[in-house]
Amino acid sequence: MSEVYAFIEAEKTTHGVAFLCRLLKVARSSFYAWLAAGKNRALRQAAEEALAHEITVIHLASRKTYGVPRIHAELRRLGRYVNRKRIARLMRDRGIQGAHRRKRRSLTRPDKKARPAPDLIGRDFHASVPGTRLVGTSPSCPPPRAGSISPAGSTWLPARWSATPWPTTTAPPRSSTR
Repeated sequence: MSEVYAFIEAEKTTHGVAFLCRLLKVARSSFYAWLAAGKNRALRQAAEEALAHEITVIHLASRKTYGVPRIHAELRRLGRYVNRKRIARLMRDRGIQGAHRRKRRSLTRPDKKARPAPDLIGRDFHASVPGTRLVGTSPSCPPPRAGSISPAGSTWLPARWSATPWPTTTAPPRSSTR
């Protein structure tokens, strides 16, 4: 909206304010309110420039390592109580950025030349007869310990199990008394 009001301000010598406001579909009273607030806007802009200069000085004094939290704490220590989000906005607008730790690299990297494992069952895990399709475990979701009984009553095998929806082996029911 400021661009519209700035355009009206620039063109008011050529055309009337009422005509420009009607043409751009803006209330004339809001244009005059924007015009009256120009002094406050300039003061706020000057205050932000001074704060940005302080932020830059603190950032350079820290050898460009301080980010928003530490600059905010340093300003508070110096007696300047400024909102943390305002500091973040000013730093972002001026490209000031604190140092951060490097991203941790994993030590295990896959072999680029290795062939992927073949998909022998074609991602079809439905079996019509128990024991015809056996699928392996995933390292991200290991099964319970070997030989334990699942809630469905089947025994877990450490490396593979049947893909049938019903149990392939049954265990005797547990007694309720110990």
